[in-house]
Amino acid sequence: MVETRQQVPEGRYGRTRAQGVGSGRDGARTDRRLKITGGVLGVLLLALVGWIGVSYITGQDVSGELIKFKVASDTEVQVHLEVRKDAGTAGVCTLRTRAEDGAEVGRKDARIAADPSRVDTVIPVRTTSRATSAELVGCRAG
Repeated sequence: MVETRQQVPEGRYGRTRAQGVGSGRDGARTDRRLKITGGVLGVLLLALVGWIGVSYITGQDVSGELIKFKVASDTEVQVHLEVRKDAGTAGVCTLRTRAEDGAEVGRKDARIAADPSRVDTVIPVRTTSRATSAELVGCRAG
């Protein structure tokens, strides 16, 4: 049995299977452009991810850690805070205390001196009622 194939109008449907994708000068040029474009986009994506990572790490001038806290009375909590930063950079750390039901009963922005690069201090936080927990909301340069 002989199989006959229908001919399609030339140039109407792009390259045929006989010509193949990537065959000939036009196909090789297109393949090379796609590879170059993909490579350039890949390098740009890697550069963007690297830039975001570096700016995130270097953007954190002041970092703090709540070591422990002690409920001193119904109206005060003593918070032991350790702050690391660049020498010469002043900082502000926000502390929050909560009651047993989770309501916020105290908040304080503690100023951190600019001179040492590591500060280990106890900060009193006034409360409106008895607190059961304390937390470090965050630190920033300032």
